[in-house]
Amino acid sequence: MGRTMLVLAAVSVAALTGTSAAAGGGFEQGRFDRPAVAFADAELRGGLPTDVGLAPEPIAAAAERIARWTGSVPGREHPMYAGAVSLLAHDGVVVHRRAVGHALRYADGAGTELPPGQQVPMTPETRFDIASITKLFTSIAVLQQVEAGAVRLDDPVAAHLPAFAAGGKGDITVRHLLTHTSGLPATVRLWELPPERRIPAVLELAPERPPGDYTYSDPNMIVLGLLVERTSGTPLDRYVAERITGPLGMTATGYNPDPSLPIAATEFQSDPPRGMVRGEVHDENAWSLGGVAGHAGLFSTADDLAVLGQAILNGGEYGGRRVLSERGVRSMLDPGAAHGLGFELDQRWYMAGLSAPGTAGHTGYTGTSLVLDPASRSIAVLLTNRVHPSREWGSNNPARQELAQALARSLAVPPSKGSASWFADPARAATLTTDPLGPVAGPLRVSFDAFVDSQRDGDGTDPLVLEHSANGGPWRAAALRPDGPGAPGGEPTSLAGAGHRAWWRVHATVPARPGDQIRLRWRYAPDGRYVGRGVHVDRILAQDRDATRLDGEREHAALHPDGWTAVPR
Repeated sequence: MGRTMLVLAAVSVAALTGTSAAAGGGFEQGRFDRPAVAFADAELRGGLPTDVGLAPEPIAAAAERIARWTGSVPGREHPMYAGAVSLLAHDGVVVHRRAVGHALRYADGAGTELPPGQQVPMTPETRFDIASITKLFTSIAVLQQVEAGAVRLDDPVAAHLPAFAAGGKGDITVRHLLTHTSGLPATVRLWELPPERRIPAVLELAPERPPGDYTYSDPNMIVLGLLVERTSGTPLDRYVAERITGPLGMTATGYNPDPSLPIAATEFQSDPPRGMVRGEVHDENAWSLGGVAGHAGLFSTADDLAVLGQAILNGGEYGGRRVLSERGVRSMLDPGAAHGLGFELDQRWYMAGLSAPGTAGHTGYTGTSLVLDPASRSIAVLLTNRVHPSREWGSNNPARQELAQALARSLAVPPSKGSASWFADPARAATLTTDPLGPVAGPLRVSFDAFVDSQRDGDGTDPLVLEHSANGGPWRAAALRPDGPGAPGGEPTSLAGAGHRAWWRVHATVPARPGDQIRLRWRYAPDGRYVGRGVHVDRILAQDRDATRLDGEREHAALHPDGWTAVPR
């Protein structure tokens, strides 16, 4: 048993299930994750959510849902996956680690279940085909070669792989490949070619778009794997073992694993005729290249991927062994870039409430995902075999969101003032309405604090709106003047934003005539597509020229919640 496994083996049953003695007494507030600036300095160890200031209830609830989805799923014909291993870590402490379901459950692509004695249960030690999470290792290898001076990010790829110049690709750079802006096609079908033509076919691909246009492309990473081999003089599988997984102590991670090890099955494939794939890479292109490629091929465990994640959160070092400089890590996770260098950034569709401009990660087609949130020093790993027995059985995106959201919800947002704030859950609409205020002496000056973590424009909108009604008339939206980190400029009539993790102070002027009775309401209208941490409102104040008409800190009874909850400090 490796060092990492010895440490994690000490995690108690309560930590693995995400429960604690306090869990039965109602919702317990976690600690606010004020965004960290510096890199962490931690080695993973086991513990309870409460050991690092997390509320255990959201984690426990998510763990139960992830377990249930190995069976019946409402609205779906099939289970979401045969089995899963989930892991959550915060501030260097593994607060949740659990295996559910089966590593092997089915006999064929139709979903015929094996006899119980032939099914293989999932365990935390089960190795998964991590599919496109392999790209992160390739990207780290490329950055290592940059730091060694063997290649530069803005070098033409053809300067190192001359055959790549074919098809008008002479201007495509290493950076273009890392950020999927090369213009190369998204896919290629190498397994249909003779073995001797597979690598040349990748190098000779013609671009479909000019460099600079984003298209997520496996050929990008296949070429980068070849580049690492050329500049280092080392086969890619050996390079990853010697310079990444070996130094980090990731003993369960590698290409072409020993078939006698515990491995999760993937798909039953008829074309190509491979049968039930288990212990070989699922991706047909990587399989056709001998199981080793820059875009897919690695197998790993949740524990090992957590180590990789902590190494990134630590700025490229773990256990005294450095695999990348802090500068290299910053370049990979640059929140000002449209796309990270190999890493995906700020992807709410699977990072949920952990998403922020600096949040990084990747998913894998087989049903895997890794989320790293440097701001809260958190890690979420979900490994499933969702393509077992068939990729047609559907996506496991709900489980990816569920796990990341659980960790986000376990981190508190304390009131900006006083003992409680009003919270609107990101999953449903809510209104917070005042008693009639007045008669007023004229326009109302309204101010309040808002913590907004919702979808941005372009991803859908989950707006927070302040509305006003005079004398029982129609509701109208007020123009808002928010101020604070990440706040929108101008005078929007709704607030939406994500990842800033800070309170805004918001001001508005509500028109009114002397003698009017004014009601105010805060309306939150999420579309339910991709959730964040929701919305908090606090420190409400409404004044006219003569008097304070509402002080929300003192007049709680004047506020009427529908879907809002008072959250204590």
